[in-house]
Amino acid sequence: MSFEIMNVFSSLIQKQAVDEIEKSNDFTFKFGLTLSRQDAIELVETRTISLKGNGRIEFGGGVIDKIIKEFCDSPYIAMHNYVETLHELIENFYFYKNETLDLISDDELIKFMKSFFDGQCQGSLELLSGRELDKMARNLRYGYAPDYSEDNEYEKKDEDGEY
Repeated sequence: MSFEIMNVFSSLIQKQAVDEIEKSNDFTFKFGLTLSRQDAIELVETRTISLKGNGRIEFGGGVIDKIIKEFCDSPYIAMHNYVETLHELIENFYFYKNETLDLISDDELIKFMKSFFDGQCQGSLELLSGRELDKMARNLRYGYAPDYSEDNEYEKKDEDGEY
């Protein structure tokens, strides 16, 4: 009996997440981006697989909606790569949420991802996950700021204004 209740509960959460994602179209439409109901269902499935694969649980679908709203104005996202990009961003989010040992909030992680995706990575998901997010997770695990770079240490000038 409790297994049936859990399935009904899980189904309701997934339906709520799909509905929330579909509502995001009202916001993203002005950027020329929309998701079909099937796209929303598949994004929720990606979230479910990512959560299980990373040993995480989550209630509600807020992270997907936050990712959509944060990234919809990116100059590197257009309708032709929108859905695929969202799938990869969701997978990266949950993977790096684990890799950072939850030392960074969901909102901070999403903003970091967006900043580097639009900045240094110039829309490359490979650079985002393979370089910037990896470096950020390592920094946090060792007690440094998320955007710390040893390169910055060598670029500092001494008191006389020389390197």
